[in-house]
Amino acid sequence: MTTRHASLVFASLVLGFCSSSLAATDRQVMLDEMAISAGRQFPVWSAYRDLPTMRVVVGGANQSEGSLAGSCPTAVVAHTDANFTGGSFIVQAGFAELESAACSYVVPAASFPLRLDLTEMIFATSAATVQTTTKWSIMVWEGTPATGNLKYTFSSDGKIIPHIVLPPGTTGVNVQFLIDPTDPDQMYLNDIGNHTFSIGYRIDDHNNQTQNPCYVAPPTASNAFPTTDTSGLAQPSQNWINAVNCGALGCPSGWKTFAQWPTACRPTGDWVMRATYTPVNCAALQGACCIGTNCAIATQADCLAAGGAYRGDGSICTASICLPQGNNACCFAATGGCVNLSYQSCLGAGGSPGPEGSACGTYVCFPTGACCLSSGACVGPISPTNCAAQGGNYQGLGTSCASVSCPAPQGAACFPNGFCLIMTQADAVASGATWAGAGTTCADSDGDGTADICGGSPGDINNDGSVNGLDLAILLSAWGLTGGSADVNGDGIVNGGDLAVILSDWTG
Repeated sequence: MTTRHASLVFASLVLGFCSSSLAATDRQVMLDEMAISAGRQFPVWSAYRDLPTMRVVVGGANQSEGSLAGSCPTAVVAHTDANFTGGSFIVQAGFAELESAACSYVVPAASFPLRLDLTEMIFATSAATVQTTTKWSIMVWEGTPATGNLKYTFSSDGKIIPHIVLPPGTTGVNVQFLIDPTDPDQMYLNDIGNHTFSIGYRIDDHNNQTQNPCYVAPPTASNAFPTTDTSGLAQPSQNWINAVNCGALGCPSGWKTFAQWPTACRPTGDWVMRATYTPVNCAALQGACCIGTNCAIATQADCLAAGGAYRGDGSICTASICLPQGNNACCFAATGGCVNLSYQSCLGAGGSPGPEGSACGTYVCFPTGACCLSSGACVGPISPTNCAAQGGNYQGLGTSCASVSCPAPQGAACFPNGFCLIMTQADAVASGATWAGAGTTCADSDGDGTADICGGSPGDINNDGSVNGLDLAILLSAWGLTGGSADVNGDGIVNGGDLAVILSDWTG
């Protein structure tokens, strides 16, 4: 484990405010405390506008000019869909001193080793009556917090790395942490086998933790807390919390994922946290590639070449990543109608979701057209699905059998010398060949130089064009032998099986 103490490094602090303070009309506590007494958590749903940024930049003192910039593109990973510049968040009041929030990110193996460029997490207050000062730490792991390697730890000291200081009211801040890009001593992470790295924020000292947090939560009116999003928990196995030990009646202590916490303890959203990283090696980056609802990891170029939708560098295949995004056409077979809905809403309403980017104004829910069958016949109008089920070739939306000309079927044509060509029946007759039927092929599975379908009868052992007593005599003289021309069924021995073939092909 590598721990770099704040007193040994240089740090700069950049505070970016869109406004010097948050107007009362721009703040709204949407839901007052909802106590979950069994779990000691007190989520408070609040809204924030023009969220400021506390940008902590460590290192860079007395470094030579220049940077470590390379040609590898950066990637941003997050489980939350929250807006880091402002919006609605759930303030996880009840979060105690020495408790930690963390997220694990599974990225393509080709991204390792990687350089961690930036970590971010939103801390907030809700209706605080005093200015709050929170001492905090940032932690970085190779792997997960529970089983990985704790590689880096940085802690605030109020001088070089500032504490989180928020004014009274309902306020928040995006706490960003990074190493100065000009500093060669960056945060580098290796793959320990699970293609995962993790970041976490710990509250080292609350502004006002008055009592044992197992019995009395830190007062909401005088402390800042980490936040989760309001859109629901998307990645329960990738969000982590390290809780204090409150005994058998408390929430599970130590590093646990949200999935490992009982419902009474578990937050209802993902941590508002994200990380930016850069692969050290400049091999082509990969991400999730969606072809329909199927997902594979590929480069962007390979994904687009296959007709897929690329979900971004570093993205991974999850159960939902290939579902159509946003509102799309939703078709209802019972009415023939169409409504623009999200994928899940469409399924819930009993509809059939259209592809991503579709809209009812231009999307045809139930297309029909002419279908050309392999026999050369035309049927329809029918749907593309029904046409494919019959082995046909769909001729397009709105086509009819009166407006299309289905091509004549093709099949193997056998010439007198044993040569085989694929052609229509009319062409076979015109060229003096024998047409074997629609869909037949010139395959030569036995490798004898003659298409299987054009070969003579297997029972014609002497190849005189007839199956008669002469062939029977040859077979009987070889009875019981292995192989040879009399083994007409190719099973390795001349016996009753070969006799049956001759009798079935008998011409006299």
